[in-house]
Order: sequence, then C-alpha cells, then structure tokens
Amino acid sequence: MNEEKFVQMRRLRRSPAIRAMVAETSLAPEHLILPMFVTDGPPWRTPLETLPGVDLLAGEAISEEIDAANAVGLKSVLLFGVLDSRHKDPSGSAAADPDNPVCRAIGQIKRHTTGMAVIADLCLCEYTSHGHCGLVHDGRIDNAGTLAMLARAAVNLAQAGVDVIAPSGVMDGTVRTLRRALDAGGFSDVALMPYSAKFASGFYGPFKAASRSSPGESLHATHQIQVGNGREALRKIWIDVEEGADMVIVKPAQTSLDILALARERGCPIPMAGYDVSGFYRPLIDSHGLASPACDALMLEILTTIRRAGAQMIITYYAKQAARRLS
Repeated sequence: MNEEKFVQMRRLRRSPAIRAMVAETSLAPEHLILPMFVTDGPPWRTPLETLPGVDLLAGEAISEEIDAANAVGLKSVLLFGVLDSRHKDPSGSAAADPDNPVCRAIGQIKRHTTGMAVIADLCLCEYTSHGHCGLVHDGRIDNAGTLAMLARAAVNLAQAGVDVIAPSGVMDGTVRTLRRALDAGGFSDVALMPYSAKFASGFYGPFKAASRSSPGESLHATHQIQVGNGREALRKIWIDVEEGADMVIVKPAQTSLDILALARERGCPIPMAGYDVSGFYRPLIDSHGLASPACDALMLEILTTIRRAGAQMIITYYAKQAARRLS
C-alpha cells in the first residue's frame, strides 16, 4: 500500500545555502545600468534636488563617477544631457552639435576607461526650448521633421564614440531611420536600444525636473502609449524588433511587469531592459533614507521582481547602492 506523498516546499527554504542554490532569478551589478546627468561647466558635482543621491556632473566629476561605478562592478551607464536654456532652440539643434555635453562626456569616458559600455539617451526634449520630444508645428509634433533631426543627432553621438543609442521619444519609424543613418555613416556597430514600450506615465516628474525638460503643455499623450494599452505596447516592441532594434526598453518597469513577462513568453528575440523610474525611486528614498538597510532591502526586492518579469537589464538611479550591496 502506497503511503500518501506529502509535498513540503519549505525544505528548499530552510537555509541561505539552499535558497541560493534553487534561486530562479539572479541580480548582479552587471545587470544594472547607471543613469548619469551631464552638463557644461567647470569640474563640479551638484546634487539634484528631485533625485536624492544623484548628481549633475561636469568636467572631472564625470570621470570620478565612472571610477565609482567601476569600483562596485557596474558595466554600463546611460547619459542624459542637461543644457542651459541659452543653448536650446525650437529645433533642438544642439543635439547635432559635436561639442554638446553628452558628446563631450562620451569622449571623456572613452579616454578614461575601456571597460564601460556608454549608452546615450536621444530625445529632443533635452535640447528644445519648448521641452517637447520632437519638433512642434501648429501645436502638433512633426514626426517626419523630428526623425530628420534625430538622424543627425544619432550620427553625432556615433562620431563621439557612443556604444549604444537609446531613442526615447517614441516617434514612428525611429529605429528604421536611425539604423539607416548610422549604417550610411559607417557606424553599423553602434547598437540601438529604443524605449519601445514607453507609457504616458505620471511617474516621470522628478526626472523631468532634474533634466530641465518639462514642457509648458505636455504633448506626451500624442506619442507615448496609453497606460491601459498592453497590446499596443507589445506591438510596438515587435515593430522595433522588425526595424532593427538590438535591445528594447520598457518604461516604467514597476507598472509594466506584465509587458515584460508577456514579451518574454511570446518570444521577444532581443534583450529587454526595465526602467526603474524616478517617480518610484523618489518616494522610497524620502520614506526610508538613501543609506538605510530598509531602503536597500526594498530596492533590491523591486529590482529582483523586474528581473523576474523578464528584464535582462535594469536602468535604476539606485545602481551604485544596489551594486555595492550585491557585491
């Protein structure tokens, strides 16, 4: 007579060694991408009020930040340019200027170290006087005109030595246009990592303030994806894959875990990154303090769930602290 089998799943949880052995999801420093905000000026490091623990960097402070990232095992950074209003205009022409802060930072990082993958965010909101993600005509985003400017800006970044370009404006045809421009310019090795599933979210506020790119009247709903449109987000991922994307970004990651999981289950053939956005980061820091054990534990839990959902990489303002804890 067979005895009844009793399944006791707790056997696999009873010690740290066993839990580590059967862990389904890993989180390591190399999975994390550190955002860096770069600007003009003498060597300086200015705390960003809306993003505690994150600084606005210029000059030698950029190299210092790269050294700090290397020291904790980080392998990649994502650059955002922060320009003075004097250098902005309606067409965002500074995006194609080889002397803009992002291009200078790329060159500086490449001269300083060979072990860091440099990703550059590409969106005209950083460069336009009106703060919109594209060129504006008669109160509407001009998709074709925006693509032409983005193509010039992408080649400019490639000439500076960037490894990966991350177009974030969600304009139709962006990946195809940038791939053609880069290949024609002799930069076929530069990868594209579009913000494919980027939702029109209210959780970007602290970032917009930090990057000085908040428009007076937002048009984001005309080119970013509605929060409730999961099928549309998946379709956009597959469109960008077909146009030649090498990786894709899902943003905000915390409210898009279903998109990451569905894309993985449906066989997304390229790596996915989840963006741990400012509107989730800031309240956690405010509630617990940047250096507290409670903050560490909660942030590592959040990052692990983003990995569990299907992200190979995570863009997070907590990258240095998380990497230090993981190391």
